[in-house]
Order: sequence, then structure tokens, then C-alpha cells
Amino acid sequence: MQKTRITALAAVSLAAALSLTACGGDDSGTDTSSQGSSSANSSSSNGDAKSEGGSGSGSSEAGNKQSGSGEDVKGEAAAGGAKKSGTKSTFCKTEDLAIDAQDAAPDENTGRIDITMINRGSTTCSATGFAGVDIKDEDNTSNPIERGQAQPRVTTLKPGDAAVFNLAYDIDDSGKSLASPTHILVTPPNETHTVTLDWPAGAGDIKGAYTDVQVYPTHTTK
Repeated sequence: MQKTRITALAAVSLAAALSLTACGGDDSGTDTSSQGSSSANSSSSNGDAKSEGGSGSGSSEAGNKQSGSGEDVKGEAAAGGAKKSGTKSTFCKTEDLAIDAQDAAPDENTGRIDITMINRGSTTCSATGFAGVDIKDEDNTSNPIERGQAQPRVTTLKPGDAAVFNLAYDIDDSGKSLASPTHILVTPPNETHTVTLDWPAGAGDIKGAYTDVQVYPTHTTK
């Protein structure tokens, strides 16, 4: 009987030990699961961070490439501008122009002198703008002529082409004009060399002073 009780107690003790071991295993499993979940969340979070970082880096690189492309476009535009300006005509030189002055009065009250410039050079040139003009009087004084109210027109001359500009003034028919012009000094647009032309024979007397004469910009004769 006593043996039976001891055996029974031993069995109960063994069962309790097994029960405690089982409970300990459950706790260990729970902790492992929790750590695994935490690890997974951490991995997921790191993955998202890398993904955002990668996307941001990619956008930055793309932006840099676009910026580089923009610089290339600007460079090409600048090169194109240089090429364009490279083909632009240079201004006509005085030495390459045959210049002449003629009376071209349209009526008895309006004085007009046409000054023609012919390109006798071998290349195309530009005569755009206002020529510099002085009128020389018989007392050897020179008087600069003011510009008229007009906008210059593009005037490009191929070899043999002609450009013209004119002087305009009112004619004095009283016979008492104080102006006695003898020569016209002409400096082509954007030039510094001057040619001296005779005042056209038959041109009407200038009414007022030389400050009342005006010069107008060049234009082609075509």
C-alpha cells in the first residue's frame, strides 16, 4: 500500500514536471514569435526607407541629367547664334563705295538731294542706318546735318547694288538765302572715312540755316 502511494506521488510529480516544461516551451515560442514579428517590421521599415531613398536619388539623378540636357541645348543655341552672326554681312567700307550726289527736287518748294552709294567691292555688305553728313559753305565752314524723323531700313548690298539716302530742305525763292553750299561731306553708316562731293548744280537755295536741312536713312533702290 505504501509502495502504491509512493508510485502515485512519483507519477504526479512527473506529470507536474512535464506540465511545467510544456508551459515553458509555450513562453519561449511566444517570445520567438514576437521577436520574429519585430524583426519583420524592422525589415519592412528599412525596405521602405531604402525604396524612398532610392526613388529620391533616382529623381535627383534624373534632374541632373535634365539639367545637363538644358545646358547642352543652351550650348547648341549659343553655337547656332555664333554661326548666325558669323554669316552676318559686315558694314560697307567707304573705299568700296562709289558715291555720287544729284539734285532730285520734286517741286519748286521742296529741295531734295539724293546721294547714291554703289557697292563696287567683291562681297556683300550692309549700308543700314544714317550716313554722317556735313555741308561745307563757301566761307570754308562745315555744318553738321541733323537726322530726320525716320527709322532705318535694312540695306544690304551685293556687289553692284546701290543704296540711296537723301537730304531734304525747303527752297528759298527770295534770292536772299544766307547759305552758300559748295560741298557735301559724306561718311557712310558705321564708317569713319569721309568723301567730299560737289554740291549739285541746279539745286535750289536753302531756306533758313543749315540746321534746317535733314538727312534720312539709307534704303535700296530696288
